[in-house]
Amino acid sequence: MIIKALVENTSTSKELKSIHGLSLYIETQKHKILFDLGPGKLFLENAQKMNINIEDIDIVIISHGHNDHGGALKAFLKNNQKAKIYIKDTAFEDYYMRLLCFKIYVGLDQGLHNNNRIILTKDYLKIDEELELFSNVTEQKLLPSANNKLYKKSGKRYIMDTFDHEQSLILRQNNTYTLIAGCAHNGIVNILNKAEDIIGMEINKVISGFHLFQLSLDKAENMDYLHELAKALKSRRSIYYTCHCTGKKQYDVLHKDMGDQMNYISTGMTIEFV
Repeated sequence: MIIKALVENTSTSKELKSIHGLSLYIETQKHKILFDLGPGKLFLENAQKMNINIEDIDIVIISHGHNDHGGALKAFLKNNQKAKIYIKDTAFEDYYMRLLCFKIYVGLDQGLHNNNRIILTKDYLKIDEELELFSNVTEQKLLPSANNKLYKKSGKRYIMDTFDHEQSLILRQNNTYTLIAGCAHNGIVNILNKAEDIIGMEINKVISGFHLFQLSLDKAENMDYLHELAKALKSRRSIYYTCHCTGKKQYDVLHKDMGDQMNYISTGMTIEFV
């Protein structure tokens, strides 16, 4: 299995642009997948430079209903004629971020909701022997405080986002399991626990943002939280690749606590799992 970062907040090369967002290209024995698309057309530009043909993609998974993960959906549909797109059934609702006293829309293009290539998922879906999607993470351990800036509009009211629109992917290859999440708004430890409940064994690799800083304020989680999170993650044998909304300073703390068990993936990087 090969995973390449098409879009991430940082880049390994001057030739590849970066932006606040996430898009991962995943090549398995059966599929060519995009996990998230980023906020705009950058995934197309970087894919071309990385010799990835977007027309060959057969599956797209959107992790949740935020623009920095699914904003490029319209551009994808124009450049690929065959892929099925899996999105949680609540992901096209009205999602906002609080910036000072303003609420800014951060959701998806709602005009695409009824596109005939979109498959709206529920709490669990087994696509095939390689791919499983799940949501409905109910455990509440070590939730990121940056969630407090995110809202859902219900009628005329803004209520705290519960992130029921967030889904994660379990990849099975050669009897090993990889968990891929977007921002882990539901808490990466809780998502891991749910994934392991589903498969009945330990996840081997994890790729996910951890949502440990607030973009609008460049504000990080406190050190006690970061050390506690590192301890919880290190207690497993899993290897981690984080990105996007984790933040560089926060990653440095986790890496110092966890060593080579914690890694960072930037635009242009390739990870190959045997």
